Amino acid sequence: MSPKATKIAVFIKALPKNIFSGFVVSLIALPLGLGLAMASDAPPIAGIIAAVVGGVVVAVLGGSHVTIAGPGNGLVGVLLVAITTLGIESAFAAIVCSGVLMLLLGFFRMGKLANFFPSSAIQGMLAAIGLIILGKQFHIMFAHRIQREETLAYLYEIPFTINDALHYDDRGLIYAMCAGLLSLAIMLFYPKLRNKYLQLIPAPMWIVILSIGFSYYFEVVLHEANPIDKAYMISGVPSFQTIIADLHWPNFTKVGQLSFWTSVFSITLIASIETLLSIKAVDKLDPKKRRSNVNRDLKALGLATIGSGFIGGLNVVTVIARSSVNVNNGATNRSSNFFHAFFLIIFVVLFSTQLTRIPLPALMAILVYTGYKLAAPEVIKKIGSIGKEQLVIFFVTLFMTLKVGLITGILAGVLATLLVHVFLNKNAGLFFRNVLKPNVLMFQEDGHQDFYVSVKHFCSFLNYYKLKEKLDAIPEDQDVIVDFSLCRFVDHTVMENIYNYQELFKKRGGHFGVVGLDQLDTASKHPFALRRLLRVPNLIKKSLTRRQTALEGLAEDYGLAYIPKKLKDITFLNQFQFFEMKHINHIYNRLMYKSDAIALFDIEFYEGEFIAKEVIRSTMLHIKLNETIPEFSLDKEGFLEKVYALAGAKDITIKNHTDFSNRFYLLGDNTQQIKRFFNDKITRFFESNPYYHVASNGGALLVFRKERLASVKEIKALFDFGKRLKEVVETP
Repeated sequence: MSPKATKIAVFIKALPKNIFSGFVVSLIALPLGLGLAMASDAPPIAGIIAAVVGGVVVAVLGGSHVTIAGPGNGLVGVLLVAITTLGIESAFAAIVCSGVLMLLLGFFRMGKLANFFPSSAIQGMLAAIGLIILGKQFHIMFAHRIQREETLAYLYEIPFTINDALHYDDRGLIYAMCAGLLSLAIMLFYPKLRNKYLQLIPAPMWIVILSIGFSYYFEVVLHEANPIDKAYMISGVPSFQTIIADLHWPNFTKVGQLSFWTSVFSITLIASIETLLSIKAVDKLDPKKRRSNVNRDLKALGLATIGSGFIGGLNVVTVIARSSVNVNNGATNRSSNFFHAFFLIIFVVLFSTQLTRIPLPALMAILVYTGYKLAAPEVIKKIGSIGKEQLVIFFVTLFMTLKVGLITGILAGVLATLLVHVFLNKNAGLFFRNVLKPNVLMFQEDGHQDFYVSVKHFCSFLNYYKLKEKLDAIPEDQDVIVDFSLCRFVDHTVMENIYNYQELFKKRGGHFGVVGLDQLDTASKHPFALRRLLRVPNLIKKSLTRRQTALEGLAEDYGLAYIPKKLKDITFLNQFQFFEMKHINHIYNRLMYKSDAIALFDIEFYEGEFIAKEVIRSTMLHIKLNETIPEFSLDKEGFLEKVYALAGAKDITIKNHTDFSNRFYLLGDNTQQIKRFFNDKITRFFESNPYYHVASNGGALLVFRKERLASVKEIKALFDFGKRLKEVVETP
């Protein structure tokens, strides 16, 4: 079979999974598209148009693999300003022009521009965007409309809005507020319900379903009108038959005004940064460990934005939340992006009139939650843990963005970062004398395949692109050593990116070593903290927690070795399929039996990236085997597994063990080897013991029950199960 025919066969085989994933993503994209458009003061359909055009164009022409394109959270503030100052038709003209600029960025290979923005400044800008979204939509969520000149004024008014809401005597406003608060509660608590059946329907879609159901309950059951104030119901959603007639076309008459081009550049800046950050984050989630062609994606997004703007749609960017859901539901290629757009068209064709039954406060609650995630206290805490100087950069960018604007804010963040670096080193010449000098040397030693990269002078956001160009040229399955011993300063942005490279090489079978940092010191133990030559005092080690004390006692009783500290060496977990689409932060509270033959530990990992990131802590058991076994995963049979079977994931049945085949869901590539491995003894062991998720990578087993930390009692049961399982597997 030719390579082309092979690719087609692989594509067709993966099609059911991508259709399923596209459908799930569309359930999020529908309410979010409506909400983002209305938050920007654009017609509701504008958000859906952006998602549909983006899904189709980027699926065909894009350079990424599992990303989703559509309207972006970060653009709400700048689009709101553009529409307010220019008017709706001229704002769409600005969107078209911003698409042209993104197209040019792709043609001139300017995707690397994102590397010139310091990480803390970007975080500050995103937090400001979050506060802009939260500040404007919070009042509508409480069924209270206000008009203020500045973003900060909207934030100042929040306590007064809450006070006014407590004194509502209008039944329609009370119902509208309750719809908003209930929706916010769903967004806050629904992700914490780690139930695989509930998670088939994303939280935003539950809000849509419950809202429409509420409307029909009053209309059909009680024979009453919807009690929610009509001023707070969605309006302006045209029926499918009238969509073309109701579209807003771009008006280029203001193209000669400064305010027009200020909006164009602001939109382009935010769209580019949000896209580049999202692509970078989603590449880390890709189970096939592929690297996106960023410049090709910029071209596709530029074309999509031009098309969307011409027919009354918002900007098209790569979106992290929907992309994370896409990956987590098994997407393998860009066709899932296309099918997400296809299902959105189906929804609009069939249910456009139903969308007007959704309360506006309910949709705004989705955006309030999004804004909170961008500017949550945890973000500030995380940045503070990296270093106090990062907080200075963060807050300078945050306040300048809120007070003046997005472009001024990010430029202020860049300047603040440079000044902080000069102040910490007491040496401006270190940066200004060496910034244009070549400071990165890469070569392969004679007779070795290893790559050696030497960095000298300093390495910061100003010249990181030089190091990145070298590292991107190295295949990720090779060994590379990066030597900073000739550097006097390495900043936070570089440290964060170096850590990402280490993770990337580790997952693709390579090795990424870093040397020379031991001569540099830092004020924080965080791995992303900037490094400099000055000595600073070490942090005081924390004592054991109550849970760790209990585990220490358990280790003494059972004769186990116990290591409470966080361990970053998690290479032994990389080959398990369970972690292909997840990122492991660390393991801790490690209990070891017989020289690590059986190791039980708590683990922290996360699904998704950026605002879609969900941190999960669980307790797992790792069993080293003395023999090679087939790779497989064993799970409890349920409705969701039957759905996955329809999407192409086929359950392996074991002959003469109907009970096992009915109760357990067994997956693996080598069906015959797996069937031989699951003999009568092993099969009966699983039939007669409590259920655990068991996965094999060929040389070891990974066992756990739930995606949460286990109690001491559950740890004892898990440990006992693992010991007996090891005996059954290794006994002839």
